[in-house]
Amino acid sequence: MQLRASPRVAIAAALLVLGMAAAPQALQGQRAGFNPALPLTHVDNGPNSAWAQSRHYVVLVSLDGFRWDYAKRDNAANLLALGKQGVWAPEGMLPSYPSLTFPNHFTIVTGLYPEHHGLVANSFLDPARGARYSMADSQTVTDGSWYSGVPLWSLAESQGMRTACLLWVGSEARIAGFRPSYYATFDDKTQATPQAEQARIDNTLALLHLPAAERPHFIAIYFSEPDHQGHEFGPDAPQTRAAELRMDAIVGKLAAALKSTRLPIDLVVVSDHGMVKSQGDWVDLDQFADLAGFETVGTLLYGKTEDDRARVYNQLKHASSQFVVYRLKDVPAGLNFNQNPREGDPVIVATGPFAIRAHAQSAGQPDRPPTVGMHGFDVRGIPEMKAIFFAAGPDLVAGKTVAPFENVNLYPWLAHMLGLHAPKSDGSLNILSATLRDNGAAPEH
Repeated sequence: MQLRASPRVAIAAALLVLGMAAAPQALQGQRAGFNPALPLTHVDNGPNSAWAQSRHYVVLVSLDGFRWDYAKRDNAANLLALGKQGVWAPEGMLPSYPSLTFPNHFTIVTGLYPEHHGLVANSFLDPARGARYSMADSQTVTDGSWYSGVPLWSLAESQGMRTACLLWVGSEARIAGFRPSYYATFDDKTQATPQAEQARIDNTLALLHLPAAERPHFIAIYFSEPDHQGHEFGPDAPQTRAAELRMDAIVGKLAAALKSTRLPIDLVVVSDHGMVKSQGDWVDLDQFADLAGFETVGTLLYGKTEDDRARVYNQLKHASSQFVVYRLKDVPAGLNFNQNPREGDPVIVATGPFAIRAHAQSAGQPDRPPTVGMHGFDVRGIPEMKAIFFAAGPDLVAGKTVAPFENVNLYPWLAHMLGLHAPKSDGSLNILSATLRDNGAAPEH
């Protein structure tokens, strides 16, 4: 990766004109920062092609854990206005199973169910490589060999269109041959502080003030709230309501900033999953079955032999009304969770908002109760898992509502708005084509 001189100079000029952060400083390695709260790395993928420069722009925003009904419940004015200006799903969008952060963020940008793109949980074991992936491990997060599919930024970069990702899952890794032209590195300092949240807006505006040859046409932005507050206090708590309205205000600021550029920008705001109040104490699987010979990650069970897998399945299949257990190949087709060895075998599926784990805490070790709010469950049984979908812009019909749809369908829809030729995925453009002004006509380039 080489940092080209021209983008750095242009970024500095954009920031000075906008009155934002100081000019980028040369940081360790090849990183340059727009704003001290959210430094960005630039990758030299070359300039936008002439075709790309003629295309509209898409800004994709995710509000982690923003449940489908929060906006109506608490009058999130900016999100509701966005929906009325363009399109939205009043009854929510359906996350993929499991309704967790890493799997669903990568589903949104690949159009693949988690078992197909490989992130089957936030943390899991890959039996074939004998290694664990963890969202908390920077080595695995930035290793592109863990990921399958072609994320939107890689798709765009491969077709001559520059992109940027501000903390989106997978964007720090080289996947399908590319990293985004601009990306931020995740750490605790880049999350839910007012400075870091404002930095996302500042950086987006600076990126859109770059010269046309350098300006990203696809920008993906991740915000970590109101997920944290929902976990700690529950979905109905005043703290969670305050966090969701703060995120709504952020959306309003971002929308105003995008409008000020006078560029043709489609703004899409989604979430990865919802939130539900948990019930009861921990459900420990090792209280019902002998897990000797198993490796475990959360509720995922990895038996070393077929005898072990069959034995534990038989011990668990009538153990509790709080979960159902399946052999991997027998997991119901509707979950799209029965083909990847990373999913473990047998597979545990909660029947309600229950906190399930493989092992109880070791004797003498402090234990914490489950979080007040939880997610990860099957949306078909727990509708509180539904996510949000709001979008408006020059490529979208105004005043259109859509019925609940699976989030795999966002990928072909977003690719179409950008004019990209998308590979086959688990989604279909037909699901959302009626929201498009061109009704999904084939892109030309």
